[in-house]
Amino acid sequence: MTKVGTTVAATDAPAPAACLPRRRGVELALILVALLLSVYGYCNVGIARSGTLPPGAAGYGAGLGVLALLAHLAVRLRAPYADPLLLPIGVLLNGLGLVLIYRLDLETPGDRAAPTQLVWSTLGVGLFIVVVAALRDHRILQRYAYVCVVAALVLLTLPIFFPAVNGARIWIRIAGFSIQPGEFAKVLLAIFFAAYLAANRSALAYTGRTIWKFTKLQLPTGRVLGPILAIWLLSVGVLVLERDLGTSLLFFGLFVILLYVATGRTGWIAVGLLLAVLGAVAVGRLEPHVHSRVEDWLHPFASIEAGQGPNQLAQSLFAFAAGGFLGTGLGLGHSVLIGFATKSDFILATAGEELGLAGLSAIILLYGLLVERGYRAGLALRDPFGRLLAVGLASIWALQVFVIAGGVTGLIPLTGMAMPFLAQGGSSVVTNWAIVALLIRVSHSARRQHDRQAAQ
Repeated sequence: MTKVGTTVAATDAPAPAACLPRRRGVELALILVALLLSVYGYCNVGIARSGTLPPGAAGYGAGLGVLALLAHLAVRLRAPYADPLLLPIGVLLNGLGLVLIYRLDLETPGDRAAPTQLVWSTLGVGLFIVVVAALRDHRILQRYAYVCVVAALVLLTLPIFFPAVNGARIWIRIAGFSIQPGEFAKVLLAIFFAAYLAANRSALAYTGRTIWKFTKLQLPTGRVLGPILAIWLLSVGVLVLERDLGTSLLFFGLFVILLYVATGRTGWIAVGLLLAVLGAVAVGRLEPHVHSRVEDWLHPFASIEAGQGPNQLAQSLFAFAAGGFLGTGLGLGHSVLIGFATKSDFILATAGEELGLAGLSAIILLYGLLVERGYRAGLALRDPFGRLLAVGLASIWALQVFVIAGGVTGLIPLTGMAMPFLAQGGSSVVTNWAIVALLIRVSHSARRQHDRQAAQ
């Protein structure tokens, strides 16, 4: 007969915590949906333009499908606890980018970019598989923080020795092959910032002098803040010399965000916004290339009034207006009138015109969901480095989308950057797949950490 005390103890004992499902089947189902939407868009472009299916539809679908399934297999085998949304969203955005570039290629038969972009996408997925398979624990990256920052500074400096393209020295071109080193440098700097701030978060948050008597904002000691501030100033200074102001803004925003997350002090956000405004005003007045973009932003239709025809920003605004709510339909827009940057800086205008406000909102929501999953993975971790790394990588996407979408819609002055996954650019798509891979590893660690706690 069971004793009363024993019965009560057994009744009051807490139930064991449930283990999180791995949800790899959900991921596979979402990948298939992403593939179907991408192939449907590709076929829709061909039907709209010529009334028949494009000849390369089967090859496009098969190539993208093989890449996506290989990536899924790597996640299933090496990171089974990973977030099930990161990879499908990446596949869908990459597939949609290929569709939009192919659609614009039909207007520029002498400059076809879709086949090259597919090759770069293949390299990006290959790098994704290597990172997922080889990086067993994201905390290993913390050991190589200073290696990463040295490599980043070297990559940022190299384009200085090559000719400028469209007013900016951000490319390395050798024998017809070109890369943009700044795309890779932003990931390396995110790793360094996360590692340094994780190691010195207490000193940054609780030491130093109060700046203003009636505020709680403290300035950390120079010994702690000096090294990371010097690295940031050096990287931004190089980018200013190269006239790559979009990436300069990205690095500045990344630095402020991670500093805020590491210290928990909202005063850094205020200081960062103040410095950003002062820097933008100074550069906008002193740098002719930037000043012309500010003038275009303030007076987008001035060239029309002067009888010179619409400039790029005006054409972009016309494209968004022509799209309406549901769009003109894939393949039926006229955004090619924007000019040389249609497939890169202004590719969002093509999406806005041909997919309308509804399609554009869906794309922005996909980016928002991608960023949210990155933040969620970081918040679920207990180690400071992993948390800062996830927040930093997700913030790279958030800042890029804001800067690019704001520029092409006239919200802020235009800066030259690539829309993640959508825009033409091999370096960009490879880097974004590397970011997805790192977030896959972080989310795997976070969810596995929960299951280990549940098993104890």
